[in-house]
Amino acid sequence: MNKSINIGIPSKGRLKKGVLEIFKNKKLKLISLRGTRDLFASIKKLPKVKIIYLHAREIIERLADGSLDIGFSGYDLLKESQINIQKKISVLKKYNFGQATLVVAIPDEWIDVQTIADLEEIAFEFKDKKNKMLRVATKYPNLTGEFLFSKGVTQFKLVNSLGATETYPFTGSSEIITDITSSGETLKANNLRVLKDGEILKSQACMMQSKLSTSKVGIKKILNLLSS
Repeated sequence: MNKSINIGIPSKGRLKKGVLEIFKNKKLKLISLRGTRDLFASIKKLPKVKIIYLHAREIIERLADGSLDIGFSGYDLLKESQINIQKKISVLKKYNFGQATLVVAIPDEWIDVQTIADLEEIAFEFKDKKNKMLRVATKYPNLTGEFLFSKGVTQFKLVNSLGATETYPFTGSSEIITDITSSGETLKANNLRVLKDGEILKSQACMMQSKLSTSKVGIKKILNLLSS
């Protein structure tokens, strides 16, 4: 049986930077034997704790299957995951970094489209006049589909984005997008704007726990240390 307490930290970006700051503020020094590219670390004061650097999306998966006990990731990534995964994870603390909003964005040139209701009209026009579905490029298919259906938009097709989602409407890959944004500057720079009622979800960095780890020896001590 695995006796160590495994903690997942995002391996890159603003989330990683913010989480490392938490450990620094708690005077918990992370030691990586193989330098900055090492995907594992330990904490001198806490020999039973193992730190694993993972993609923020993978942290959610590993919390659900219990191979991570504690993990830091984005609230958006938790809510995008399947319901059966979400049920296995507790959000213990939300932080004031990693803040961003998932939004519906359309090309600037669509001057007649200001709201989701306008988008619904466009979607029906596409289906009736062009005999094709309005394509929505996104890295968040679950949240996007759920949101659009809840607003009465039914005639659309989701396109999984693998990279810079902002480029999709201008390369013929989709008509509109949903994307995570913190300032909106990247969307503006790419001639996109957010619909007036196009906010899907507000997100931020969170500390989460696997529900499979609640009775693990030593877990409460670590959580108290990180939460204080």
